[in-house]
Amino acid sequence: MNGAEWLARSLHASGQTHFFFVDAVLRRTLLEMERLGVQPVLAHTEKAATYMADAYGRIAGRPGVVAAQSVGAANLAAGLQDAYLGRSPVLALTGHKPSAHQHRNAYQELPHAPLFAPVTKFAAELDLAAELPRVFRQAWAAAIATPSRPVHLDLDGLMGEFVETSQTDAPLAALGDWRTPPHRPVADAASIEAAAAALLSAGKVVIVAGDGAALSGCGAEVLALAEALSAPIATSLGARGLVPTQHPLHVGVVGNYSAPPTNRVVHAAELVFFIGCDTGDQVTHTWRVPRPGTRVVQLDADPLEFHRSYAAECCLLGDPKATLAALLAVLGRPARDGGFLAWAAGQMAEWRAAVAPRLASDAVAIDPARLCAEITRALPEDGILVADTGYSGIWTGTLIDLNGAGQTYLRAAGSLGWAFPASLGAKCAAPDRKVVCWSGDGALYYHLPELETARRRGIAVTLVVNNNSGFGQGWPNYLKQAGNRPRAAEQVLRFGPTDFAEMARGFGLKGIRVERPQDLAAALQEAIAAHETVVVDVVTDIDCRAPEPWTPTEEG
Repeated sequence: MNGAEWLARSLHASGQTHFFFVDAVLRRTLLEMERLGVQPVLAHTEKAATYMADAYGRIAGRPGVVAAQSVGAANLAAGLQDAYLGRSPVLALTGHKPSAHQHRNAYQELPHAPLFAPVTKFAAELDLAAELPRVFRQAWAAAIATPSRPVHLDLDGLMGEFVETSQTDAPLAALGDWRTPPHRPVADAASIEAAAAALLSAGKVVIVAGDGAALSGCGAEVLALAEALSAPIATSLGARGLVPTQHPLHVGVVGNYSAPPTNRVVHAAELVFFIGCDTGDQVTHTWRVPRPGTRVVQLDADPLEFHRSYAAECCLLGDPKATLAALLAVLGRPARDGGFLAWAAGQMAEWRAAVAPRLASDAVAIDPARLCAEITRALPEDGILVADTGYSGIWTGTLIDLNGAGQTYLRAAGSLGWAFPASLGAKCAAPDRKVVCWSGDGALYYHLPELETARRRGIAVTLVVNNNSGFGQGWPNYLKQAGNRPRAAEQVLRFGPTDFAEMARGFGLKGIRVERPQDLAAALQEAIAAHETVVVDVVTDIDCRAPEPWTPTEEG
């Protein structure tokens, strides 16, 4: 068969349901995939298509596939940044102009390898279909291997046509059971014994579970460990929802996107057990939490994460779920002093009581905290919540509660505007689950045309717009910085006002404008029940502040 037939049939045999792209690329492959039932999703920008594939990969556990022709390769590479940082398996396909055109100022052609090098873990060029079976399997395996990340195949021809039209006699690659994580190795027995001894030697232990823990799906094991050690559980933003967020052992997201009590609890620990957590600046409040000198134990499937930011006295190399099960068997049910856990739970309860009036606020314009409370109540038991970066991450990561079981939380790893296209990809991967997207208006402007994609392809999500006519996160500080020149601040951080419900109707979708908090519940219920994308445009107050992290003083 030719390369187009082999690629289309192999993707279908591997369980792919959707293929995200911007024309013109792999047109023969697209026709064959459509015939087989793999749905082509034409996006309006390469970054949006990449964000769709990113979320598809996170939900499906197999690579989301995205493609663009040579001219769009740089845009596609830019979109892979979030997938790389978010540990998402993505297979990126691009065309490149023929070898005879290289290094001759070919129109809009740049060297692809340097563009993709920082955002992929594997990359290869293919000239003929005969090379495709071997490299396809290798790329797929690399994408799902821990840590899962994007891979890139650069195909000969502006649209990959030379690979499509040449021949291969290789059997199809049916890789449907190749999912993340492909292997669950257990840390060696000596390391487990050493970790158990270290954990039992400290009175004030805190567990910090990160994105790697979420990818491993070790929520039950984390809870069991916390119960055995009488240890509070904090998480990275990406692991929000790993355990029930209202569980007495849970103290919230730690770091820069934290509610006040979480950083206080982690900072007070004698020993911090990082489980699948990257110890970067965001999760450690720029390496201030835990405090320098705190004892650290690390469990990770990626050995490159050990000692990256903190010197660990014990390292466990293995899959978090499998290794925690072995660790629990060694620990048993030790006698523990529950005083530190009770203090941590009290800190969390005190903060929840303080913020409760805002969750019930009847203020107009609407306090986003009230919107968070309404989404908590409206999100189905198996719903998927997709959040953008910045303030969207803070609001959802601190004030929307998740059940730690059927619900899933996806967050942008840093690219503003990611959430809406990502929500479409998530829905493609999980057609039977309801998807709710939280996007600020500033973020939505990035990829507003994908409303047309949602309508055309019949992808049904609830798009909630936190519409405060500006970039809310930086607004108060910049207004203060501007002093007696508020107009200068407005020119930098304010825009609109825009009625996104009316705009949705212009795209042929349903739009609901919410200006009073009393109308939120009914609007969300109607939107989530619909079988089409519905835009819920919520007019919020830009001066309402999201929870701010506690920061230790220089004295500690």
